[in-house]
Amino acid sequence: MASVELRNLVKRYGDVPAVDNVSLRIEHGLLVCLLGPSGCGKTTTLRLIAGFIEPTEGEIQVGDRVVSSPARTLPPEQRKMSMIFQSYALWPHMTVRENVAYGLQLRKMDRATIARKVDAILATMRLEKLAERYPGELSGGQQQRVALARALIVEPETLLLDEPLSNLDANLREEMRFEVRRLHDEYRYTTVYVTHDQSEAMTTADLICVMNAGKIEQTGTPEDIYYRPRSEFVARFIGSSNVVRGKALDADHVEIGGVPLRCTGETPTPGKEVPISVRQHDIRLLTAPPDLLENVVPATVIRQVFLGGSRDYMVELPGGAQLRVVTQAEQSVPPGSAVWLHLPPERCRALAG
Repeated sequence: MASVELRNLVKRYGDVPAVDNVSLRIEHGLLVCLLGPSGCGKTTTLRLIAGFIEPTEGEIQVGDRVVSSPARTLPPEQRKMSMIFQSYALWPHMTVRENVAYGLQLRKMDRATIARKVDAILATMRLEKLAERYPGELSGGQQQRVALARALIVEPETLLLDEPLSNLDANLREEMRFEVRRLHDEYRYTTVYVTHDQSEAMTTADLICVMNAGKIEQTGTPEDIYYRPRSEFVARFIGSSNVVRGKALDADHVEIGGVPLRCTGETPTPGKEVPISVRQHDIRLLTAPPDLLENVVPATVIRQVFLGGSRDYMVELPGGAQLRVVTQAEQSVPPGSAVWLHLPPERCRALAG
């Protein structure tokens, strides 16, 4: 059983912490995405797990083995891991079959076993008809499948993927997200997947770790991360939520634009400033003041953009805060109009400051 555990992991370059006291346990068979912007520490964390770099502090344990610590780092070839890079790193002079078989040949398996295993995984990856082609004769998506086949055929305890779809065009990238998830469901290796793409993480992951400035801001299922962000960074990074600041009136209400809003999420301290997140498509834009509806704030339309299937509004609240609102395309309200916004209490989340 190849669980992966990071304990107080630190990697510094000079005085700068690229990974800053990261602790995380990945249970056997889970696919965990490290998600965040460039420079957040996600790729450094992956390279620490792989053994390409050594930690400054902390430990990495895989199963019952400590593979990295400041005192001793097990080399990558002894970790029973496979890693897939952005560039795929296929041997250009080898056919698809030869690329996939290479890892088994290094392990001195007999020819019959190699042939049987290669045939089986080429069928799983839908690569049988391409077996005798060279990488230069393949599309980006086909090369990605070859890289996956080569990584999986050696039956690693842990599979590591570093932005594996970043070199594909948009349509192929979307297709390969589902392919990665399908293969994970079939093989159930412990998988650590690095990406900056929110949709990629949502499609593939059992758990998402959102990273920022070398730290893990929040870990949870895709639903947890999307619907229940705990910090302003997570709310903005996942789904580009509106975040506005108001004054906490009590444990459940925050004043925004002169209106008390009932909120969920973190419990604010009365009298303190607190950030509130609400997503664009969760806000209801009204052209007349409603009767007996809580969490309604007056606003003015600043701009409106027609996007085909929807309209994108920017509205300004009393006090100057601005919110983006997405409505159905049929609802057209010109700039300068007075409107009222219904912010559903269950979608208004108080965040950690």
